[in-house]
Amino acid sequence: MPKVKTNSSAKKRFKVTGSGKITFQKAFKRHILTKKSTKRKRAMRKDGVVADSNLHFVKRLLAMK
Repeated sequence: MPKVKTNSSAKKRFKVTGSGKITFQKAFKRHILTKKSTKRKRAMRKDGVVADSNLHFVKRLLAMK
């Protein structure tokens, strides 16, 4: 039986925390920042947590299931 490969793009985008949650970096923080409010940019610094509705799919990409 062959080993299950981890999706290469997913392993670059997601990190698994110690408690088992899967986090990611927020989008829209790279350029064109002048029109975005300071509050919005500050919120994008924090890691996002994968929603329960997408968790099974992301875990499958990371070969966790």
